Amino acid sequence: MEKETHFNRSLQLKDASLLVIGSMIGSGIFIVSADIVRQVGSAFWLVLVWLITGIMTLTAAISYGELSAMYPNAGGQYVYLKEAYNKAVAFLYGWSFFAVIQTGTIAAVAVAFAKFTAYLFPFFSEENIILHLTEHFKISAAQLLAIGIIVLLSYSNTKGVKGGKWIQNIFTSAKLLSLFGLILAGFIYFNPEVWQQNWTNSLQAFKENANGSWTAISGTALLGGVAAAMVGSVFSSDAWNNVTFIAAEIKNPQRNVGLSLFIGTLTVTIIYMAANLMYLSVLPLEAIAHAPKDRVAVAAALQIFGNMGTLIIALMIMVSTFGCNNGLILAGARVSYTMAQDGLFFKKAGSLNTQGVPAWAIGVQAVVASILCLSGKYGDLLDMISFVVVLFYILTILGIFILRRKHPNHPRPYKAWGYPILPAIYIILGIVFCALLISFKPQFTWPGLIIVLLGVPIYYLLKRNNAASQS
Repeated sequence: MEKETHFNRSLQLKDASLLVIGSMIGSGIFIVSADIVRQVGSAFWLVLVWLITGIMTLTAAISYGELSAMYPNAGGQYVYLKEAYNKAVAFLYGWSFFAVIQTGTIAAVAVAFAKFTAYLFPFFSEENIILHLTEHFKISAAQLLAIGIIVLLSYSNTKGVKGGKWIQNIFTSAKLLSLFGLILAGFIYFNPEVWQQNWTNSLQAFKENANGSWTAISGTALLGGVAAAMVGSVFSSDAWNNVTFIAAEIKNPQRNVGLSLFIGTLTVTIIYMAANLMYLSVLPLEAIAHAPKDRVAVAAALQIFGNMGTLIIALMIMVSTFGCNNGLILAGARVSYTMAQDGLFFKKAGSLNTQGVPAWAIGVQAVVASILCLSGKYGDLLDMISFVVVLFYILTILGIFILRRKHPNHPRPYKAWGYPILPAIYIILGIVFCALLISFKPQFTWPGLIIVLLGVPIYYLLKRNNAASQS
């Protein structure tokens, strides 16, 4: 059968906006506030961490609007880095994206789906070991279900972008309705005593020690605590840029990509802020910090709905993570496709099937994500990669300044709002975040840098092979 040679522009603004929202909201908002409280220990600083992350995300999204209007092509951020710098910098991003950032996120979200499925069907528990190969390598029912979900969604996305669009729209809409319902129920349940207790002397930050005691922190220790806390909020707010990867399949991308970035990130920022205020209205800080297995939303739902709360949150997270993974799988393979078009990835990844989608690239993405599910190391990798994700965001936004000098006459249907102040603010905040992580949490930085730098010899090997094949 004859293959398609180009993408089909079939996605509207609504579809693109729901992709941004659906890709961002996975399981993080239900869980990571526990660790944030352990790092900063007060209601004020918990809310501030989420607010800073939201401002950074919104600022970055607004800035990306200019780049997406200039280059409305498949590959998004990879293309922007290539145009602003060179193929080498773009490849290092694409390599990190394929090796860990996107595939690791797909694995983590799929396993989160499986973990909460076990609330309804205990067979899928992590404790149910299906295959015990060695002392350190066991395969659980949760891991097998996670792989099954990745394979199912990957297969469905090879059938065309329209099918993936409908899955995304239905599950993201259900996710939004259920989240709004939970937040509203929490505010109706509002406990004034808990609220007042949480906000008393909340300007003072605390860090939990290994023995469970709390130590007041300020100055540089507080800055380090905020940076460590933001690892979770940044992870929960990431993947907003996925819509840029499918720009070639969006109608009127010069307008709709940038607008969907703004609508999507603003919506999610409001939801995340409201969810954390809801947690603070029903749970004491101690209960947030020490929610069983960090499942803050479950603890809150138990307060609001009683014993049914666990099942309600389990269903919500299953819907949330299923829709999130569909968006990640749909968009992620477009980066591999564009890299292959540049001769920097497997050649087959640069082809489209009869439905106009990069099926081979979707397949290899599924294989790597499934391997990460089996390894059980996706969580560690994602902790390490938060630094790298922000680093590439900084480089991309800096690219706006570079491209305005390199190509001043290039058509810009949309210009970054607030330029140069807002993009500069993001760059400064991003550099501060990365510098604090290097100083206070090196375990979150150097492993991620190693993963990126592993791409350097791979890039030059691919470049040499391409030169040899063309000679």
